[in-house]
Amino acid sequence: MNYRNLFRIAFRAIANNKMRAFLTMLGVIIGVAAVIAMLAIGQGSKRSIRASIEEMGSNMIMIHPGGERMGGVRLSSSDMQSLKLEDYQAIVNQNTYLDKITPTVNSSGQLIYGGNNTPSTVYGVNEQYLDIRRYAIGSGEMFTESDIKRAAKVCVVGQTVVDNLFTKGEDPLGKTIRFNSIPFRIIGVLEPKGYNSMGQDQDDLILAPYTTVQKRILAITYLQGITASAIDESQTQQAIDEISDILRTNHKLRATDEDDFTVRSTQEMSEMMTSTMDMMTILLACIASISLVVGGISIMNIMYVSVTERTREIGLRMSIGAKGRHILWQFLIEAVIISVTGGIIGVLFGIGTRAGREAGEELLGPAYGAAGGTLGTVTGALAGLLFLLFVLWLFRGGIKRQLKRDRSRKKEAYSHILKALILTAVPVIFSTAIYNINQIIDLTVFNHIMSWQGF
Repeated sequence: MNYRNLFRIAFRAIANNKMRAFLTMLGVIIGVAAVIAMLAIGQGSKRSIRASIEEMGSNMIMIHPGGERMGGVRLSSSDMQSLKLEDYQAIVNQNTYLDKITPTVNSSGQLIYGGNNTPSTVYGVNEQYLDIRRYAIGSGEMFTESDIKRAAKVCVVGQTVVDNLFTKGEDPLGKTIRFNSIPFRIIGVLEPKGYNSMGQDQDDLILAPYTTVQKRILAITYLQGITASAIDESQTQQAIDEISDILRTNHKLRATDEDDFTVRSTQEMSEMMTSTMDMMTILLACIASISLVVGGISIMNIMYVSVTERTREIGLRMSIGAKGRHILWQFLIEAVIISVTGGIIGVLFGIGTRAGREAGEELLGPAYGAAGGTLGTVTGALAGLLFLLFVLWLFRGGIKRQLKRDRSRKKEAYSHILKALILTAVPVIFSTAIYNINQIIDLTVFNHIMSWQGF
């Protein structure tokens, strides 16, 4: 058996039916490209959430009141008052694995300066909050322990607050703004951090002494949360266990009692994110592989048609000594050439899609979310359809001549075109749907992160 002649015959057969060969391998092209693109989307989403967690600090620990049953009804943690200043002091005095620690209380409201106003959130913290959350003072200074003790009405603001209130370019330092009806004097401005990986503005906030927020805004004596950072990421779990023991002792809980608090860490978030996104990536690949199955069925169908059309050639070859296995190898080689060529082109398209997505994230910033992803997918779909129509236009002369020579093949030609359009549209629809599902999962995980942190 001369394999060189078999390859030569296979290439000649494909060259004689360029349009059909292209439409046949189109399913494989789209299938391979879709698998690579979907895996890239999954990995990109995983990186974006990991970046959000790292921005908060990989060794950060968040303590919040736990839900409690009263009369058979489990209350929300926001309604609980189980964390007190005494708990904060006990953790400060007894911990061995924590580096920084701050009480946290917060309230949302309207900021007012002159004729300008903007909605924002004031966070009641101490001076260690900057190190825990990796903020830095850009101008001015942070409030001190003395300000905390006397519940001073001073604050440090983010750059977004400055831009929204001081529209004429005034220097905000020393100016007095009002949060609802409470005046605050600005003593510092944070260095801009911009948007995080999930599109949240990290500069739209006000930091004030926690005692000020407790007494003058919320009129409460309890804490909404405690935020800390472990000395090292590897000691995070020991720090969590130590905090739990301190709080259980402080709250006089028996061994059989449930915790009336919750302790979360960014390490736990990272593990949850990894497992969720791994599952999502597998789902994306499985959905995209449907295109490969469709492409394989298309090749099988076209090769079956090719066999029925070339019965004269098969009979002529067998009459001069060719055996069944030679004929089988001839058509198998044609199928392999179409599959491999389509796969190579699909890989190139997939790599291009991945590079385009990464470039889009860099250009559009972290706010490149579901809307941007959908727009990119739709744009890619239109580009694919235009490319297909362009190829059909290039071969329009050959198609017309072929249809004139054999009117009976008109339905077959149109069926190939329709099949190509379907093969182009179906993966795009799946891609758009799965991308948006992926973004919903991203936002769900991120909302959990924000709720654990007390945002």
